[in-house]
Amino acid sequence: MPVSQLPSQPTDNNSSPATDVTPVVALKELVARLHREQNKIQDLLSSLGFALRSFNNLNQFLELIPLMATRVTDADGSALFLYKPNGQVRLEQLHWQDSHQRKNIRKALEIATSQITLVPNTAPIANATGILDDQMHRYLGPDVQIFGTAILVKHTERGWLYVLSRDPEYTWTETRQKLVRLVADQTAVAIENDELAVELRKKERLDQELEIGAEIQRRLLPRQCPTIPGAVLAARCKPANRVGGDYYDFIATNNNQIQPNTRGGTGNGRWGLVIGDVMGKGVPAGLIMTMMRGMLRGEVLHGNSPARILQNLNRVMYADLENSHRFVTLFYSEYNPQNRTLSYSNAAHNPPLWWHAATKSVSRLDTLGMLIGLDANSQYEDAQVQLEPGDTIIYYTDGLTDAAAASGDRFDEENFIADFNTACKYCNGPQEIVDYLFDQVQKFIGAEKQNTDDMTLVVLQIL
Repeated sequence: MPVSQLPSQPTDNNSSPATDVTPVVALKELVARLHREQNKIQDLLSSLGFALRSFNNLNQFLELIPLMATRVTDADGSALFLYKPNGQVRLEQLHWQDSHQRKNIRKALEIATSQITLVPNTAPIANATGILDDQMHRYLGPDVQIFGTAILVKHTERGWLYVLSRDPEYTWTETRQKLVRLVADQTAVAIENDELAVELRKKERLDQELEIGAEIQRRLLPRQCPTIPGAVLAARCKPANRVGGDYYDFIATNNNQIQPNTRGGTGNGRWGLVIGDVMGKGVPAGLIMTMMRGMLRGEVLHGNSPARILQNLNRVMYADLENSHRFVTLFYSEYNPQNRTLSYSNAAHNPPLWWHAATKSVSRLDTLGMLIGLDANSQYEDAQVQLEPGDTIIYYTDGLTDAAAASGDRFDEENFIADFNTACKYCNGPQEIVDYLFDQVQKFIGAEKQNTDDMTLVVLQIL
């Protein structure tokens, strides 16, 4: 009998190592294979994380997603679908192991998604995913296994990630589900990061434009006060934002007052002293302020009275202000250094304060008049006062009197008048008065707190 046909003989367990070695080797090989598989998955996910941190181009990163999903789940392929802005579903990226089949798979998936239009978050995720499942089964055929998970960005559904397999034994195990969800979550992070980067670039461009606007506005405000015989001026504007709605100006009433090659204005003619406040803050208010400045300067040169200047300005600006739903308060005055008279008219602005050196008392300069832009037919009044040596006029905007402390209390006009009275008694000149009043307001609201409204002061003092 051949050796191969001899009956097996019973043996002692210790005498037949071959029967024990085979299961041990098989177990070791299984453990080694699982270990290699685990290392492969860890390496793939680590590479995906590195790509997420390194890539600045979202499309480059998305190209990796189906490849990674295929590798970590041992599938035949993977497809990434994203929403278009109009709600249609787009096949963003496809990976398929068999290059000969890839074209047919892509065509089938594109046909499937062309039939779907969804608005994100209008239906439960499961229902939305089910619609795509049905379409894919229809166009891929029953022999392709499909498993998918939603891509959520801030709890908003933005697309789906699917793995595909032609293996009839392929199953959607819990491990594979977790792995695909992990890849989908990385995809969501990449999409969110890209959108944040886009928003940041937009903000940077807007910041640059705002800085340009702020620079233009700073250049439009007087860089220094003019030299007026027998008087001295000081001014400061502190906008709440880079572009503000407060406005002040010193306007020569005739061209002969501006001497060539001088930095400030000079001469014995009348000077227009004006302060205004556009309702609101930021760029819209700044644009209106800039427009008003040009119109007012042109109007002053016609030689009309302050009331007529405001009336004409109101008529010219009415249509534009009505469309913007904004209004302007404005106080316009003209100082004549020949006789120390101040002529003025008010369009609902905070009345300037007049400190009388002789009596050391404070009164207001005011006339009746509506906001600029409220009524095209508004009428304004003229008034005139005689100033004496030592008298001080302060023009201001409500950003100072409305300044609020942490408790919610306002600085209010009463405190402002009291501090102005003190400043006129003890400060040496208009610049010290301006500095003192700004310091008082800042102390009231708190050293670290920023002003929430534009603040502007102009001080005229008679020598």
